Amino acid sequence: MQRLQVLKDALFGLDLIQRQALVGSAVAAGGLLAYIVHKRRQVKTIPLGEGWWGAGEKPLTEDDKIYPFKVETSEEEIKDLHERIDRTRYSDPLEDSCFHYGFNSTHLKKVVSYWRREFDWNKQVAVLNKYPHFKTKIEGVDVHFIHVRPPHRENQTVLPLMLVHGWPGSFYEFYRILPLLTERRDGVVFEVICPSIPGYGFSEAPHKQGFNSLAAARVFLTLMERLGFPQFYLQGGDWGSLITTNMAQMKPECVKGLHLNMMMSNRGFKVLLSLMIGPYLPFLVGLSREDVRRLFPFFEKSVYEMLRESGYFHIQATKPDTAGCGANDSPVGLAAYILEKFSTWTDMRNRDLQDGGLERKFSLDDLLTNVMIYWTTGSIVSSMRFYKENFKSNMNKRVDATTGIFVPTGLAAFPAELMHCPKSWAEIRYRNIYSYTFMPRGGHFAAFEEPRLLADDIVQFVRKVEEF
Repeated sequence: MQRLQVLKDALFGLDLIQRQALVGSAVAAGGLLAYIVHKRRQVKTIPLGEGWWGAGEKPLTEDDKIYPFKVETSEEEIKDLHERIDRTRYSDPLEDSCFHYGFNSTHLKKVVSYWRREFDWNKQVAVLNKYPHFKTKIEGVDVHFIHVRPPHRENQTVLPLMLVHGWPGSFYEFYRILPLLTERRDGVVFEVICPSIPGYGFSEAPHKQGFNSLAAARVFLTLMERLGFPQFYLQGGDWGSLITTNMAQMKPECVKGLHLNMMMSNRGFKVLLSLMIGPYLPFLVGLSREDVRRLFPFFEKSVYEMLRESGYFHIQATKPDTAGCGANDSPVGLAAYILEKFSTWTDMRNRDLQDGGLERKFSLDDLLTNVMIYWTTGSIVSSMRFYKENFKSNMNKRVDATTGIFVPTGLAAFPAELMHCPKSWAEIRYRNIYSYTFMPRGGHFAAFEEPRLLADDIVQFVRKVEEF
């Protein structure tokens, strides 16, 4: 009997040790998990860096004043444009090719005829000057921007917001959305700053190699500081998406919220697993029904479509000066090159149409005004160089690609965007998503195509951030 009790005591002691070991393991695992979560949530930043993009040597001091700017034109400028248009040599399109080979030259003649005989550049210059324009020198180049303040009303919260464009767009993309952001009467209104990326439109082109999205982000942070905004919101699509993301990575303490209408995820195991399992068991990889509808079963087709549509990308990321030479010399060549993107990137199905569906979402006056910004400033080559500068090295290994974004983020997923990015993919990079919206319609040029939809989504996102 005594031996039995000794055996029981020994077993109890062993059981107690095992339980203690189990508890210890659980505590250790919990501690490790807590550490991982803490490290994941810990805000990381990327270095600001420095740069000088002006001609020649950097001076000891730089003029940091802000000067009013006005868009102007002349009879000589318009006369030269018309003479060049009149000398255009067209090629004949293939039968029934629509927009599958690029801008159909039959329809191009109609657009150019309107441009030559009906488009009024003087009138559009007045439209451009509807909002106040300014320039200021940052890191050696003149940076152009418009600054739109809301009308004063009692009991209204005014929040600073920077909108950043991409290629082949310009600050003019935002003219339809500006009144929807600055003239609201529902308690939240914005003071909007729209800069032109250096090398685009009225912003001076960098004179030295290396001006990429990180440099643009630093320049725009300096601009906001110079305007007296310690904190602000950001919104962007296309290159504007990357530039504003970089701004949030450099100075997260200044960025109250980041809203994007184009987002890209890092490639990795999670994305690969989603593509393999998503069509069959989407809930296991964090995909919604709408994600599945947008990604499958046409993902393979989407990859092929991206290859078909990315020829410009490879050219501009390798030899922009060669490719841009003709577009900088021929206004019709420039129009064909730019407007073909406004056709296809708005909706891929537009390639099946003889007129490219250009006037389904845009007016010819608006489209040609954007073209004229590139033409009159001679900025097509410098705008194309932005691709070369950003892809000189592997972007997936760049510091911004390996650093998370921790500021409150709002994402608007437009159905006709070039590539759909599910929320579960976006979360790999954007660690603090406040809102993710499946937009009912619209493509790549969201502010230009669907200003009301985009404005409403920006406002609902900002309200969430302000409430928190």
